[in-house]
Amino acid sequence: MINLNAGRAGRDGSGDEGRGGNGEASRETVLKTRNLSFWYGEKMALADISLDMREREVTAIIGPSGCGKSTYLRLFNRMNELIPRTRVEGEVLFRDTEINGPRVDAVELRRRIGMVFQKPNPFPKSIYDNVAYGPKVNGFRGNLDELVEESLRRAALWSEVRDDLGKSGLALSGGQQQRLCIARALAVEPEVILMDEPCSALDPIATTRIEDLISELRDDYTIVIVTHNMQQAARVSDRTAFFMVNENGAGTMVEIGPTGQIFTNPVDERTEAYITGRFG
Repeated sequence: MINLNAGRAGRDGSGDEGRGGNGEASRETVLKTRNLSFWYGEKMALADISLDMREREVTAIIGPSGCGKSTYLRLFNRMNELIPRTRVEGEVLFRDTEINGPRVDAVELRRRIGMVFQKPNPFPKSIYDNVAYGPKVNGFRGNLDELVEESLRRAALWSEVRDDLGKSGLALSGGQQQRLCIARALAVEPEVILMDEPCSALDPIATTRIEDLISELRDDYTIVIVTHNMQQAARVSDRTAFFMVNENGAGTMVEIGPTGQIFTNPVDERTEAYITGRFG
């Protein structure tokens, strides 16, 4: 089996010189696609996308509805292959390993690359069991109570639920459910967290909590977030990629750059038109 952990830096920041300056310049690419195209049956959904996402950064993907943002995100943990008659051309790489290769275990890949969905989807289990489920399935042999607590702390939920761990996860508020889902993802010690519109079903207060959490997690994880909310992308991300639909109806990437530059001085006039509300 291909080693998906090769090259991973430690959580203490070893191998990283800090955000910005030389540390940013040397930040390793964790996820990338090269000349990536994707089909649902005969329908091309993505066309010729080459994009790098770097270690311990937040990359936001923005663009109008139907431009393939969520489809692109799901390529990295091979969720699209669960849909019949899909096809991938080009490369999808996790630390330079082609994730669609025959020697890559999809289960292990999904452990290393976690995902948080648009709508919170806690299991119909207790808060404790929601977080403990993944480690148990993966044969965790350490102190499960400590792991559950640490995961809930990292998801900024521990102080709210510490006395109710036996309570159903479904009984939490929407924002708490989403943070529980993040804790569940963190419990299996991923390297990457994919977030597909994680705040779209939440109220402004819960959205702020999730955005604050993203800012806290960025120092330990590579995060990719799909969002329709451009203000959110501007607030939480280091780099932003703009997708749009091409003349053949497939999603394609127009440009990627530092978030400040994309929102204030984009290179492509189509990006400026979208950001300023002239289309989309």
